[in-house]
Amino acid sequence: MSDKEIREESMPESQTEGKEAQEDLSREDELQLALDKAKAETEKYKDQYIRVHADFENSKKRLEREKATAVAYSNEAFARDMLGVLDSLESAIASTEQIEHEECDEAIVKFREGLKLTFDQTVNVLKKHGVEEVVHEGVFDPNCHQVLMQVESQAHEKDHIVQVMQKGYTMKDRVIRPAMVSTAK
Repeated sequence: MSDKEIREESMPESQTEGKEAQEDLSREDELQLALDKAKAETEKYKDQYIRVHADFENSKKRLEREKATAVAYSNEAFARDMLGVLDSLESAIASTEQIEHEECDEAIVKFREGLKLTFDQTVNVLKKHGVEEVVHEGVFDPNCHQVLMQVESQAHEKDHIVQVMQKGYTMKDRVIRPAMVSTAK
């Protein structure tokens, strides 16, 4: 027999019951402590789950916004390249208009009309895809104009646009090419 068993046998019954009750109580305390620890750990994991889920949802929304932006502006490089063609058409029209009307034969008149129709068609296609010309009148706007030079002008107020050297364009509220202008000093 072990020492513990010998001690328990030699103890009066009331002391043995008290010891058992005390052991049961300490066992309950241990179980309660383990339960509290498990609850705290569960709360910790629940909090981590909620945070990770929120991060995932935010990332998902951000990616959807980026995708929508990428789709909306996917033709931006093409539109920017087409602006050079538009500038060339406009220059060709301007050069044919410098020819005096008396000197024009029917072929030049038809050529000018064809250029104008091609120019208008190109402008309409670009507008269909959200490309618009920047407003070139009034006060200089650094968001859509780029000043190439400042000139003296009695006809214009300070910082007003005097001349447009190259037209500017936007695509769905984003500047794809700023207007090149001169402003009054």
